[in-house]
Amino acid sequence: MTNTLTFLGIESSCDDTAAAIVRHTPGAAPEILSSVVMGQTALHADFGGVVPEIAARAHAERLDICVEQVLAETGIALKSLDGIAVTAGPGLIGGVLSGVMCAKGLSAGSGVPMVGVNHLAGHALTPRLTDQLSFPYLMLLVSGGHCQFLIVHGSDHFTRLGGTIDDAPGEAFDKTAKILGLGQPGGPIVERHAQNGDEKRFRLPRPLLDRPGCDMSFSGLKTAVLRARDSVIAEKGGLTEQDRDDLCAGFQRAVSDVLAEKTRRALVDYLALNPVEPTLAVAGGVAANTQIRAVLETVSLENGTAFTAPPLALCTDNAAMIAWAGMERFRAGDRSDMTLAARPRWPLDQSSPSMLGSGKKGAKA
Repeated sequence: MTNTLTFLGIESSCDDTAAAIVRHTPGAAPEILSSVVMGQTALHADFGGVVPEIAARAHAERLDICVEQVLAETGIALKSLDGIAVTAGPGLIGGVLSGVMCAKGLSAGSGVPMVGVNHLAGHALTPRLTDQLSFPYLMLLVSGGHCQFLIVHGSDHFTRLGGTIDDAPGEAFDKTAKILGLGQPGGPIVERHAQNGDEKRFRLPRPLLDRPGCDMSFSGLKTAVLRARDSVIAEKGGLTEQDRDDLCAGFQRAVSDVLAEKTRRALVDYLALNPVEPTLAVAGGVAANTQIRAVLETVSLENGTAFTAPPLALCTDNAAMIAWAGMERFRAGDRSDMTLAARPRWPLDQSSPSMLGSGKKGAKA
């Protein structure tokens, strides 16, 4: 008898429709047998951001295509799977509902058990998928709709040390790109322009660094970029390419500085637990930013802590992380039935109050 599990993952919490199949045998490294992500950038390009209704419709049209593709690529029959893991929240409710209904149909038709997964847990447990990280570790989950410091004690045990009280960094990147007329998605575009910019030219704020704790704020920083842009336009009558590059560089440096200082504070609380293998992990779409990765790795080294970040393909939303998180919960005894509900909000740390506000890519949790 083997303890090997093969799971289908389904992800549709924002604007990426994804399916994946992951296999794991205890004592061995997990295998991502197939992973498909269908983005929606072109569908939302004219609107300057994700339109929930358009996203939900696209998910409904594409989910079965993604599932069929990963099954075909692996040659695995649906009924041969050990489980189906699906994002049940938090996120844009129409998209989450599309995924949950798809998973329910597959489970009912095949008899394969289903597990509803917290999207944030998928990101938070990604280092377990990629690096077989041992608990507890410190996770900085930094994406388009979320930004939190979490001590990950187990697959369903998280302590939140702090988070954003308004915009998430990824949302601020997107809005900065929009302010500067650079297009979407903002993260990679702002990073590309920042490479040619002078990060010291504009004096942008580092919000909440004057207050104790690990909470963050990025809304005011975005507004500061807007005001700096308007000041340049008033002086020159327009923006040059260099002006845009300098604003991007200054903005990116400000985000990096905030994340670095807040990470130092979070490490103090985490290291007080005396973990056997102290590790800082970062996940989420903004973890793909090379400057932010480098800054966080430096902070880790300064504190004698190991640092890990997933491959770039696993930083952004994907279904492999959902399959893995579902597998971990399945081994712990979790199962979902046909009453599984889509949830726009779903905090990982149930003992802490929910973060306020709502980000473009989903409700804060």
